[in-house]
Amino acid sequence: MARTLAPHPDRLFPADPGVRELARRIYQEIREAPIISPHGHVDVATLADDEPFTDPATLFITPDHYVTRLLHAGGVPLDKLGVGRAALSEEDSRGVWRILCERWALFRGTPVRYWLESELAEIFGVTEQPDAANADAIYDTIAGCLRRPEFRPRALFRRFGIDVLATTDDPCDDLAAHRRLAGDPSWQGRVVPTFRPDRYLEPGRAGWRAAVDRLGEVTGIDTGDYAGYVRALEERRRYFHEHGAVSADHSHPDVRTDPLDPAQAARVYAAARAGTATEAEATAFRRHMLLEMARMSTEDGLVMTLHPGIRRGHHTPTSAAYGPDTGHDIPLRMEFTDALRPLLERFGTHPNLTLVLFTVDETTYSREIAPLAGFYPAVFIGAPWWFLDAPDAIRRFRGAVTETAGYGKLAGFVDDTRAFCSIPARHDMARRLDARVLAELVAEHRLDEDEAIETARDLVGAQPMRVFRL
Repeated sequence: MARTLAPHPDRLFPADPGVRELARRIYQEIREAPIISPHGHVDVATLADDEPFTDPATLFITPDHYVTRLLHAGGVPLDKLGVGRAALSEEDSRGVWRILCERWALFRGTPVRYWLESELAEIFGVTEQPDAANADAIYDTIAGCLRRPEFRPRALFRRFGIDVLATTDDPCDDLAAHRRLAGDPSWQGRVVPTFRPDRYLEPGRAGWRAAVDRLGEVTGIDTGDYAGYVRALEERRRYFHEHGAVSADHSHPDVRTDPLDPAQAARVYAAARAGTATEAEATAFRRHMLLEMARMSTEDGLVMTLHPGIRRGHHTPTSAAYGPDTGHDIPLRMEFTDALRPLLERFGTHPNLTLVLFTVDETTYSREIAPLAGFYPAVFIGAPWWFLDAPDAIRRFRGAVTETAGYGKLAGFVDDTRAFCSIPARHDMARRLDARVLAELVAEHRLDEDEAIETARDLVGAQPMRVFRL
């Protein structure tokens, strides 16, 4: 017999009855607050086109590497999950859905289970926990919903209470879908692009020369030399800013920002274009350009966010077969204090720089990130992401950073998702955990209840709006 799928109203709250009641009261103050999503990966065309979602598998499973990686770890080949395919037939989609339901136990104890349960129950009214026996029935329930107008992307955007949604965009993107959405008189939401220049800053990556050549074509600036390349990047940042962008996002293996003098930078750039730059030179150039990105942020005002420390495409055969973002980006050890010192020496007190630091190495929270944010006005602490956006990890994060930097140096929650329907579930989880942590501080007489409520409201609203200049 199938288990009932009914997310408990007190999920993630403390077991102690008195503290749980405090958490309930704090949570009620923020439960319905608008969602601010300043970092994510939803395709803006989904909203611009407003076409119905095609099927349950491509909505819940194939675009979400949180889901596919655990199924793959459980022995399911990615091709059986439709990964890398633009569309699925109904037969294939049902097959993918059955795999999820048959292996539901793989998600026990994970945040993915929490998100999926919330999506199924609260968006689509599913009342039974998925299993092999009810897979087709649940599929039919969701597929039936997706044919109705209230389940189209824009309707769900409104239903989810999203106030601002940021996408992640290539610097050469013409942002046509953003313009089309913003120019639609029937559209009332706010979706902003984000400048993501990683592949233009790394001469060691395949395709770098073609990318910077394309940058020159798009801007009309000759990128044959270093000076033109820098001007072209500045021009695209300006273009993004004019089209609503508020931040520039960066993800590299480390965050070293050691400067090169102009002659060195020009020499390495020329060598990289000629294909003769060494690996060490390519790395030095990327580190120098991260410093240059900070300099540009002080001039154009784009918030600088760093998501470092990931070995992208850890399994080369999977990358070759299915492409990037397929579940095998694995964390690295990180160092921030010395790595960021050149940047912070120059710009850490600059009134026009906001630098948000994220990490998947939680050993850096109390040792490096919180102390940096606790001194430099420009530095803010990004929410736990990727492997750390889980209940226990988020609670550890709060304890590790707030005692040193305070709640005022937090940047708010980011959902960092490609799975559109998981956005409200992820934000709800973060709000419940905020309520829990703040309730514990009240119970320990470290905060008054009205201060806890004010802090909770700031974390979901005023703080991300202020930090990301929204």
